Amino acid sequence: MHDVPVRLNVNENSYDVPPAVVEALQKNIGEQLQHLNRYPDREFTRLRELLSQYLSTVLQKQGNGALTQIPPEWIWAANGSNEVLSHIVQAFGGPGRTGLGFEPSYSMHPLITTSTGATWIKASRNADFTLDVDTAVREVREHKPDVTFICTPNNPTGCSTPLEVVEAVLQETEGIVIVDEAYAEFARPGFQTALDRLPDNPRLVVSRTMSKAFAFAGARVGYAVAHPDFIDVLRLVRLPYHLSSLTQAAACAALEHTPALLANVERLIESRNAMSQALTGLGYSVVPSDSNFLMFGNITDPQAMFEELLAHGVLVRNNGIPGHLRVNAGTDFETTEFIRAITEVTRTHPHLQGQA
Repeated sequence: MHDVPVRLNVNENSYDVPPAVVEALQKNIGEQLQHLNRYPDREFTRLRELLSQYLSTVLQKQGNGALTQIPPEWIWAANGSNEVLSHIVQAFGGPGRTGLGFEPSYSMHPLITTSTGATWIKASRNADFTLDVDTAVREVREHKPDVTFICTPNNPTGCSTPLEVVEAVLQETEGIVIVDEAYAEFARPGFQTALDRLPDNPRLVVSRTMSKAFAFAGARVGYAVAHPDFIDVLRLVRLPYHLSSLTQAAACAALEHTPALLANVERLIESRNAMSQALTGLGYSVVPSDSNFLMFGNITDPQAMFEELLAHGVLVRNNGIPGHLRVNAGTDFETTEFIRAITEVTRTHPHLQGQA
């Protein structure tokens, strides 16, 4: 599929890393090359410090003011958020234990859970893909999971979960709660991060990534924030020196140029909004999104629609959710091409659209 002109299927950041950041990456990585005979800093000290600084800006924007700084010792990092999540579930899951998620949600959560020998429990969402206190508490009370996943903004639906749901689940469960905030930088005003709930909740962990907003998917850097005692447990399951010196150098260079890398977030939000407006105008339903993608519905045959869009040079994602497809935001060109393709397919194949 790499030869498809417009690829909007895996929620990547469509914008290349800016030249100034590329130069900084080359410098940081170059300085490490002569020291590759040495093992990396197993505590990734500088990376922790820079993530701490970045998260203070996140708290200013998406927190409630109760917490203004995340200490470096509260931070964990690994090769992508999938490895971060794997460390967490290895530590708190395993044979005889259970993990629960509210589906549809991120497809790796059940795979990571079952890879440790734990059992996966598929809990439900509301019909509109949202998650409220009553639904969440009912599922957690019934199943009593050891690990509960709450993905917000949720992938693949794009909608966020109110912080009161996280708080209610923490009250109901005796297990740990993972709040996956991989797409939080794209959220609309009013989104509340779970980060400032950490001091009072030692069983809470918030997972984030540099793959999306930071346009750093190829570097594989994810991180989590939790109480230091929680972080200590993760040290027991990681492989030695799991984060290479080159990865650490690259991530530090990126964080030192945060404004340049995040400059395209607003452009991607504009793309998302333009796509949403076009889809709505064509008669499709669109799930309100706080992410860099949209899930749209009112499709009679999602696979046929997927194939028609592909024939027009646009690759989207069929997640197997009846009547729906997912498309991620893109560059101005990609946005225009998607709107052109979906408009043309709707015109030439009206049977693929349901009755509004």
